[in-house]
Amino acid sequence: MDLGLVGFCLLIVIGIYFYNNPLKHGPWFLSRRFINWFPLGMTYAFLYMGRYNLTVAKTALGTLMTNEEFGLIFAAGTGTYALSFLVNGPLVDKIGGKKGIIIAALGASLANLALGVVTWLVVTGRLQMRLVGVFSLLYALNMYFQSYGAVSIIKVKANWFHVRERGLFGAIFGTLISFGVYFAFDWGAAIIKMTKANALATDHWLPAMIRRLFMPAGLGVDATWAVFFIPAGILLVWVALDLWLIKDTPEEAGFPHLDTHDASSGHMHEEYSTRDLLKKVFCNPLMLMFAGVELTSGVLRNGIMQWYSVFAHDVKQVGAEGILANWGLLLCVFGIVGAFAGGLISDKLFQSRRGPPAAMFSLFMFLMAAVMAMTIFSNPLVVGIAALLIVGAVTGVHSLMSGTAAADFGGRKATATCSGILDGCVYLGSSVQSISVGYLSGYSWQWWPIFLMPFALLGSVIAWRIWHELPDATRKYIAEHEQPATK
Repeated sequence: MDLGLVGFCLLIVIGIYFYNNPLKHGPWFLSRRFINWFPLGMTYAFLYMGRYNLTVAKTALGTLMTNEEFGLIFAAGTGTYALSFLVNGPLVDKIGGKKGIIIAALGASLANLALGVVTWLVVTGRLQMRLVGVFSLLYALNMYFQSYGAVSIIKVKANWFHVRERGLFGAIFGTLISFGVYFAFDWGAAIIKMTKANALATDHWLPAMIRRLFMPAGLGVDATWAVFFIPAGILLVWVALDLWLIKDTPEEAGFPHLDTHDASSGHMHEEYSTRDLLKKVFCNPLMLMFAGVELTSGVLRNGIMQWYSVFAHDVKQVGAEGILANWGLLLCVFGIVGAFAGGLISDKLFQSRRGPPAAMFSLFMFLMAAVMAMTIFSNPLVVGIAALLIVGAVTGVHSLMSGTAAADFGGRKATATCSGILDGCVYLGSSVQSISVGYLSGYSWQWWPIFLMPFALLGSVIAWRIWHELPDATRKYIAEHEQPATK
């Protein structure tokens, strides 16, 4: 049933994509663009499965990984992810998004295989050691390759989507993230359940096949390593499809040049060095404000997704067991709603300005974190619903900033660099919260939502400062094509 609901959501997303056509593209262009973004997007979704499977493995490993150790491992990965964009963003701007997504998927697949091997060695007793050291190193390697993913998908998007369509693509981007979270948490949990040593025998072909692959007869321990091996294998399948189907630009697919009216319009002939690309971010006050919003959203985003399931295992959520049992599916649904709400509000109500919905959503997150703080030990259902509402809102903010505003203001020539730095700030914020909540939870889980609140409030203030911002080329396009004629 869960998979059917996710499939239904995907069909709705695809339907909205074909229905929303403000630039009146021809049917073959829409179809070819779909053939382009769908495999690219699904690769990105399964990269998420190979990223957040660490959280699923943590609960399965029990005493082999404490909350503090988990926080340190996750922080090592997210810190690496954040810093990698100083190199990977300019590189993807030069080599293109197709090569970037293939590097991401191949590298993350190999890193997950290594994580699986180490897990197998430790769980089966072949290696006696704490996981924190080697997992920190391998997870950092995984996240280095993962960092190619977002910049690559946005790099390709920037060439195929006009600015006035990018709110919709921001929603699609958020949807793909939500699918990835569903794959990681619900599919990951299903894999853990199937590979438990005491799992009941089943005649269903999929669990039976997984158990035969990862649990030789008489093993006697939980095959937790499968949660790393399976995403690694799936990613390799998508690599093959990406090589076949993805084109970096409409011209490569046989279409005329598409002027997307972003910051690169009129400047496509210019060549930028790595230094020039980095200056477009670090010497641009507006881009730095986008980065500030993303840093605060990173604290909220992984502050909820990373820790709610850990919290719910530590503090039993009586009356809200269904939220934990369906955590991945609910993250997916709420993330899709938040992404589409943000994208449509931006394009339909604010002429593709990204600041207004980001400010409103950040303020909403502050209020929901306050609700969590007030009910953390008294009303599990309210805590769970507030957490899910934060996930929806933060997915909307992330889609608007890294997925859309970076491409708008960075332009096609610098999209990967700008979106990469912004996405890096998300994971810089995630590193801060990972270490902080890992230790604060050891004192009391009461500190968890309290820690998140000031970051949400700061995000709303920064987003309010960029309320009226639009690229000059977009303003010109709107004035020429969308303003009512005057007599």
